[in-house]
Amino acid sequence: MKLTTKREELVAKLSTVSRAVSTRAATQALSGVLIEASEGSVTLSATDLDLGLRTAVEATVEGGGSVLLPGRLLAEVARSLADDTVEIETREAERDVEIRSGSSSFHLRVLPAEDFPTLPSGDGEPIKIPAAALAESIDLVARAASRDDMRPVLTGVFVTAAGNEMTMVATDSYRLAVKRTELEAPLSGEIEANIPARALRELARILAGEGVDEAAINLQANQAIFEAGSITLTTRLIEGQFPNFRQLLPESYEHDVRLPRSEFLDVARRISQLAQRNAPLRFSFEPGELTVSAETPDVGDARETMPAVFEGESMEIGFNPDYLREGIESVAGDEVLLRLISPLRPGLMQPVDNEDFRYLVMPIRLNV
Repeated sequence: MKLTTKREELVAKLSTVSRAVSTRAATQALSGVLIEASEGSVTLSATDLDLGLRTAVEATVEGGGSVLLPGRLLAEVARSLADDTVEIETREAERDVEIRSGSSSFHLRVLPAEDFPTLPSGDGEPIKIPAAALAESIDLVARAASRDDMRPVLTGVFVTAAGNEMTMVATDSYRLAVKRTELEAPLSGEIEANIPARALRELARILAGEGVDEAAINLQANQAIFEAGSITLTTRLIEGQFPNFRQLLPESYEHDVRLPRSEFLDVARRISQLAQRNAPLRFSFEPGELTVSAETPDVGDARETMPAVFEGESMEIGFNPDYLREGIESVAGDEVLLRLISPLRPGLMQPVDNEDFRYLVMPIRLNV
């Protein structure tokens, strides 16, 4: 195998696929990037079995073939090269690959390519989704997915789509994010799958980098295959029953408080600095005003009052400061609608004028 490509092109593509390289797998092949060259095309692939990435590279091919190289090292070498052009050539007798660029020359030992898994390919007609809508929904919802592998079903984003509507839901049992999107054109098929949040975050990153108008998704028995521009992302679907999010959302609320988003977020950020060591962010509602406070023993305390259209008896409720801030950040528009029931029931944040996005967060019991 022998190919010539641009350093900038190689570095960019390696930067993408190396995100699927395993750093702790027992199988050595999973730490590698597979380079496959044939007449007129070169592809790079990597997988850790949960996530797979494959992309095309613009290159001149003089000899076809395939080789598996240490992924992280290959990416570091490519970034360090000084010349604009890179040549990659296998040396069968030495069982290595020579990388030449300007006056630099590297020899990297190959990994056992026969141990590298075959990445799945899509069967049938894929479903195409507008890239902007997909990326926005992922950005708003994926942050609420759990990062605890002890409950795998909660580490995913439950995606349903049919006709002109797509809904994404994620929860870590402490908060819940729901994003409903009205699509301009009806989908060619239906989607219902629990997709790992990690894979969707990578997809959002790819969509931003590729600048494409749409992404294609092909669902198989236990795999989802996404195509965006020159990049293909594959991921295992999560098995198990995802919670019925509609049952988790309260049917009614006692208080609907409209707050200026920018001011509310600034106050929460400032006061959160003193909510350390799992200390809650405390919200005290009085008619016409909201006081946000926090206290961490042996560190200090902080409080700030802002106007709030609140009616009824005084109410005090506490929230995890990080979850609360992320909720405010996720709500679009100039105002946030904060909906409350009682100090021990979850609070909801959403835009004032619609329910396309809802963010439910569990309260923290306050010590009097």
